[in-house]
Amino acid sequence: MAKKFLTLALITLSASLMAAPFTVVIDAGHGGKDAGAVGRSGLMEKNLNLDVSLRLASKIRTQYPEVQVLLTRSSDEFISLQGRADFVNKNNADLFICVHTNAADSRSARGTEVFILGTDKMEQNLDVAMRENAVIKLEADYQTAYQGFDPNSIESYIMFELMQNQYMDKSLQFASMVQNEFTNTLHREDRGVRQAAFWVLLKSACPSVLVEMGFISNSDEEKYLASDQGKREITNALFYAFCNYYKPGEKIAQPIEEKPVQVPVAPVVQPANSEQIIQPAQEPQATPAQEPQNTVASAPKTVWRVQIFVSRTVLPAKDHNFKGLTNYTYRKAGDLYKYMAGEFATREEAAAYKEQIKDKFPDCFITKTTD
Repeated sequence: MAKKFLTLALITLSASLMAAPFTVVIDAGHGGKDAGAVGRSGLMEKNLNLDVSLRLASKIRTQYPEVQVLLTRSSDEFISLQGRADFVNKNNADLFICVHTNAADSRSARGTEVFILGTDKMEQNLDVAMRENAVIKLEADYQTAYQGFDPNSIESYIMFELMQNQYMDKSLQFASMVQNEFTNTLHREDRGVRQAAFWVLLKSACPSVLVEMGFISNSDEEKYLASDQGKREITNALFYAFCNYYKPGEKIAQPIEEKPVQVPVAPVVQPANSEQIIQPAQEPQATPAQEPQNTVASAPKTVWRVQIFVSRTVLPAKDHNFKGLTNYTYRKAGDLYKYMAGEFATREEAAAYKEQIKDKFPDCFITKTTD
């Protein structure tokens, strides 16, 4: 009888392990009060990182529905480096992809590079490690939270030389796949796969890479990174590297087009004058041109709403993403449609409503708009 119970337990455990999905965590670097690097045109790294991360998540979900794809942030919010690593570990990630954009004092610096955790040629890569770790100093009492680690002190990086990274081989494998896509497919300048002392990689218990997509400080690369073509090509490069890592040898016949985001995510920051509030309609109707009429312009009205998710297309009125909600509007921002619920005169009223719907929309947040 005991043998039968033991056999049953082993079968149950085996089935449980087999059912565990492959989990990839995508980390859009910086965010919120931490803008990251800023280009000469004003392009912020945090926004570029988020845009590419959302695109990549959508493509992986579309191609591999069985894969659990998680984002450390899906809106413009500040998350600590330790908080990102904690998120990876809490979700037992199988792969961690940190999406970043490079910068340098030299305007001629260009190209792509992918980092894994390590101390090889540490002095050579210390500047980029210090820059990416510097966000630590935006946190209150960071010395206690990070065990005395000072991102600007060379002595603090000695601890990285003492660590043993059991995930180095797998990290190197994926990093090489990414860099191969960048250089051999996109023909970007090859700065190689490197090792550096990044806190977020040190504290993440899975194969992990930090991707530098290009130099926002280089005017030519900044234009490429800001363009839709550039973002699509970079996303495809990361996507194909993931395909090669997750399903070695499987051929993807053609680029996978992004589908509407199926999970609540926050918007890519767009200039205020590019947005337009639109009330949902049952069906688009063509209307004849009207003669201009003399009207008195009313003063803009500021209202508070709760943003529930964004989509790359206008969704049908009864789409399942609304989860029965009907009191919504959407705002067009660039190529995205930001869906918001409610309309309130004060932030307090919006906050109360957010509490009512947060079970249905865990990532919802309060936003102020001008109608």
